[in-house]
Amino acid sequence: MSNPTIGFIGLGLMGAAMVGRLQDMGHEGIRVLGNRDRSGIDAAIARGAIEPANAREVAEQSDIIMLCMGTSDHVESRMRGEDGVIAGLSAGKVVIDFGTSLPGSTKALGAEVAEKGAQMLDAPLGRTPSHAKDGLLNIMGAGDKATFDQVEPILQQLGENVFHLGPLGSGHTIKLINNFFAMTTANAMSEAFAMADLAEVPRQQLYNVMSAGPLHSGMMDFVAAYALDGDRSKLAFSIQNALKDVGYYGKMSEDLGFTSIISTGPKAALTGAVSAGQGDNYVPQMVDFFADK
Repeated sequence: MSNPTIGFIGLGLMGAAMVGRLQDMGHEGIRVLGNRDRSGIDAAIARGAIEPANAREVAEQSDIIMLCMGTSDHVESRMRGEDGVIAGLSAGKVVIDFGTSLPGSTKALGAEVAEKGAQMLDAPLGRTPSHAKDGLLNIMGAGDKATFDQVEPILQQLGENVFHLGPLGSGHTIKLINNFFAMTTANAMSEAFAMADLAEVPRQQLYNVMSAGPLHSGMMDFVAAYALDGDRSKLAFSIQNALKDVGYYGKMSEDLGFTSIISTGPKAALTGAVSAGQGDNYVPQMVDFFADK
């Protein structure tokens, strides 16, 4: 695929940063489509991007169609229907879902894409929009290996660590397991700081001890940055999105006939924070939720 035209649907914080990176790398005429917030769309258009009328036109005008959206429902709504991506596909085109979706949904969409002679990859992301701006994402790619190899040079422009993890759906499966573990750690660390407050133990002393041993992790440091210094930006991931991912992990577990025990704790905490109106806060601010209980 020489000098492909790229379509990009979903220009939130992450998607807008990725489009900016692609433009920095010399991709011209990117087809872009957003939702309510036009800031990412307008910035991309100012640099030469083109805004088609709908997702079908994005697919018709592009060789590679990338989606970076919040939920499986959002992806399905953009993919299906008379104005959806699938309606605009033809042989040889490639669809890449960069969001965090349910593996079952991804596999179903992949079968519909294949009926049009196209291929679908799932490629959920690790790291933050600031990493995306500099092409330093972790990209968990999955799907047909030949198709992955075809688009890997572009993925390498977006990511520092680009993986091929197996058949379609493997990327989303591993991402959900990854985020389940991450949110379990973040909530446990948040509760630990709140417990230190109740016991009148300085948070800094708790961190000094915990970080000196095998418990030390990047996630611990993200939470500590807020708990100790008030800096929530180290993990710019909303509580509401965290709840969605942990919920998806639980759904995936059920689909596999497994009852998750460990995920019920972080899910309950995140649900409580969302119900308390804190859903737009970042995950490190779960410290406040636990501290106020």
